[in-house]
Amino acid sequence: MPTPLQKAAAWAVHAYTAAGAVCGFGALLATTEHNYRLAFLWLVVATAIDASDGVLARAARVKERTPGFDGARLDDIVDYLTYVVAPLFVLYSAGSLPAGWEAGVAAVVLLSSAYGFASTDAKADDHFFTGFPSYWNIVAVYLYAAGLPRPVNGAILLVLSALVFVRIGYVYPSRTPVLRGLTTVLGLVWAVMVVAIIWMMPEVPRLLLIVSLHFPVYYMVLSLVLHRRRGI
Repeated sequence: MPTPLQKAAAWAVHAYTAAGAVCGFGALLATTEHNYRLAFLWLVVATAIDASDGVLARAARVKERTPGFDGARLDDIVDYLTYVVAPLFVLYSAGSLPAGWEAGVAAVVLLSSAYGFASTDAKADDHFFTGFPSYWNIVAVYLYAAGLPRPVNGAILLVLSALVFVRIGYVYPSRTPVLRGLTTVLGLVWAVMVVAIIWMMPEVPRLLLIVSLHFPVYYMVLSLVLHRRRGI
């Protein structure tokens, strides 16, 4: 039987996960004030929480010590807010979506991601995400910082939304053992660059933006190579 301290630690991890929703709400508030830099910084904090709560949950053995509470469901609820709803709201508010089609494009992203989150194979047993894993927070940073034409932004969002339904496996960066060390190092360098991009908004140096694409490109190539090896 877990001790009271062990139970408290498990509940503290759940509270930590739930704090991501507070960050998502902070991003929405900042967006209503057209403070997009602050909105993205809130989403960075939410992403940091999401990247670390799994390790804490396993260390605290939350499944055993809080059996009546579904931490995975909580995580999905928070992630849908911070990875999907809030980033789309930023793009909508900032005028980054195709004129006259803003609501339609946003609806496609929201609905496709809802399917992705609810799919039973969304997270495979071998630690891959199935279908484009709704990294809309990252997509939103690049689309807003790059200042691309609105129709181009719309096309990118629609293509990525379609990829949610294509059952390709995407690397789970912190749990995929192949090249984990390299992935971690490149990911940390990239994370620092993304924070710098957000801090410099709206005047982001084009070179910084281009160089920062090293990790998304690496991530996509690694995912495609490993997916092929899986033979699924």
